[in-house]
Amino acid sequence: MDKNFKYGIASVKFGDKTIGYIEKGSWDWGGTKPESTDVEAEQVPDAPVLTILTKNASISPTFNIIQLDYENIHTVLGGTLVGSSGNYTGWKAPTSLVQLSGKWTITFVSGQTCTIPNATILANLGGKLTLTEVSKLECQLKVNKPSDGSAPYDIQDAATSTSQEKNVKV
Repeated sequence: MDKNFKYGIASVKFGDKTIGYIEKGSWDWGGTKPESTDVEAEQVPDAPVLTILTKNASISPTFNIIQLDYENIHTVLGGTLVGSSGNYTGWKAPTSLVQLSGKWTITFVSGQTCTIPNATILANLGGKLTLTEVSKLECQLKVNKPSDGSAPYDIQDAATSTSQEKNVKV
């Protein structure tokens, strides 16, 4: 495979749990473009004399989970599983505010992995309940700065060790 292209979702994990199927075409990296401030001078009317970078670009992936077994619902919405492990018969919505945060790992079909050490998931039950569509969990990851100060996310070859990191500083 050509390492110059990143494509396809092989798996998505929250912590150690692989979440279910992701709806085809629903993954969007989202996020924001970098922000900057232009410094203008009276003597230079045609362009800024300086651009100061004020914020890096970010990601905030959105996606839909369509494999709604009770464990997948519990993983992204919290609440309570009904029944016993391996034989759950239901799920109950949380009765208080739930914030689910942690490590997310997205493995690409093209052979790379995106790791997000600290993200909060926002999710809701959505879609339609018809004979031609499936219900889904509509999800958004809010990428947060890791507590150790490391990068908010990275993309690496699936077999690459962290000793081969390349960091560009300006």
